[in-house]
Amino acid sequence: MGLQFETRLSDSPWVDTVWTCTSEQVTAMTSVAGVRWGLVFWERDGRAHAAVTGPETRAGTAPVPEGAIFTGIDFAVGTHLRTVPAPALTDGGIVLPDTSRRTFRLDDARWPTPGPDDAECLVERLVQAGVVVRDPLVAEVLRGHRPAVSGRTVERRFRAATGLTRGGIRQIERARTAAELLAAGAPATDVAAGLGYFDEPHLARALRRYVGRTAGQLRDGTGGALSLDVLQRSTS
Repeated sequence: MGLQFETRLSDSPWVDTVWTCTSEQVTAMTSVAGVRWGLVFWERDGRAHAAVTGPETRAGTAPVPEGAIFTGIDFAVGTHLRTVPAPALTDGGIVLPDTSRRTFRLDDARWPTPGPDDAECLVERLVQAGVVVRDPLVAEVLRGHRPAVSGRTVERRFRAATGLTRGGIRQIERARTAAELLAAGAPATDVAAGLGYFDEPHLARALRRYVGRTAGQLRDGTGGALSLDVLQRSTS
């Protein structure tokens, strides 16, 4: 019982993953730090809901509507909403009004509420309408290129497009990878060395800050519901 995830990678350049989740006999979870914003749709007791979620800079506790069925779209780093600055979503989000099983409202227009199989179709429509955009300079940096502008300019535009610094993104992603490896049974010493942590205490501090778990809890699957799909039940 708890949160039952299924996650798949997307072939859209605008989307990182699409996921579904059901909540059973759980009313709260540890929300793991993450670098992506997203759209989340859920149903509970016959009512439909939708929200925009933002990047999270540290782990925390979040309520979970028991008995809900979720569909989520995690967008690629560097994409953002045209009308909402990315920093405004960091460690927060927006509940979307007038949501039904068929449609939801975003950017003063109505859009079809997606299921997990047609998430990319929705995103393509949002991109074509200019609702979801990206900074080409940030996309260039993410591909490993060095644009012909100052480092300060890169950092400013990176933060504007993602709500985070490049260093913050690296730290959060590294901690999430560590959590997945530890949950899969990898020894903490190997994880710390393989991911470039100075030593195990540094890994432990990163896990507490970004994941809200110890290495032992991740290994044993204890500590309660977790927003990270550490079992990686991913499909392509």
